[in-house]
Amino acid sequence: MADDSSPGEPLATLLKGSRDLLNPEEIVREAIRDVVKDEIRHHLEKTLKDDPKLAHDLREGVRGLLEARAMEYAALLRVGALTARLGLAAVPEELRSKLTAEVVELFSRELGQIVEKSL
Repeated sequence: MADDSSPGEPLATLLKGSRDLLNPEEIVREAIRDVVKDEIRHHLEKTLKDDPKLAHDLREGVRGLLEARAMEYAALLRVGALTARLGLAAVPEELRSKLTAEVVELFSRELGQIVEKSL
């Protein structure tokens, strides 16, 4: 069934999913992985509960990491905008106004998509 739009696709997907359900080795592996993850999570939570300073320091570290990431994105946006301005400044005057309008439209569309994804 190479054609993804074939009428038998839902049936093929269901059969493949059923075969996957009948694969007990994979189910056991996933279950063990979940148990191990839960145990590690509980151990880490207990460690942080027993050491409030460590928990506080970890929260501050994560906060700093997120702030640094936000600053990186802001810097990338500034560099992108400045690169666009440089490109527009290098274009002959008769093309500049048309390209400026296109760049503004592109930026506003991209920023709109970024905002939609972040909400």
